[in-house]
Amino acid sequence: MTEITKARIAILATDGYERSELREPLEKLRARGATVEVVSPKSDEIRSWDGGDWGDSVPVDRPLAQARVEDYDALVLPGGQINPDKLRLEDAAVAFVREFAKSGKPVGAICHGPWLLVEADAVRGRDVTSYHSIRTDLVNAGANWRDAEVVTDEGIVTSRNPNDLPAFIAKLVEEIGEGRHERALEAAH
Repeated sequence: MTEITKARIAILATDGYERSELREPLEKLRARGATVEVVSPKSDEIRSWDGGDWGDSVPVDRPLAQARVEDYDALVLPGGQINPDKLRLEDAAVAFVREFAKSGKPVGAICHGPWLLVEADAVRGRDVTSYHSIRTDLVNAGANWRDAEVVTDEGIVTSRNPNDLPAFIAKLVEEIGEGRHERALEAAH
């Protein structure tokens, strides 16, 4: 079990993340006392995609090449269509997500973020939700897709869109407090 004030959380993202889906977890989790780092294949800063245009940027705290699953208590995967689509083409990013899924540590993915869970083969047999346009991708990967504001299955927390952020963040904090979850290895190999 990990108290949120002692938790170390990685947010894996790259250019094209949905602004609110990175910023809100980053700010709210830090406000609760967690140490939160933005991890990215890039090493300087990454830019959001907000309202049909490139938005602001956030600094990268740790390049993905230097990030280790054992350094964190939880992982957050923000959406936006561009961000997870780029990351699922990065072998190191998929491997990082796969290792997190295997570790039993909480993983939160919102909107299009579950695409990375599909690539890491971490949704087979799990209850999940996502942005509606990737429902078929999740179902085809073996997930049990549900239309709900937040769905949790053995520490894997998923939500549909920015409107679900309050429930998503609250559930993630709860799962971090519970600590590691036993997950069947065949679901995250």
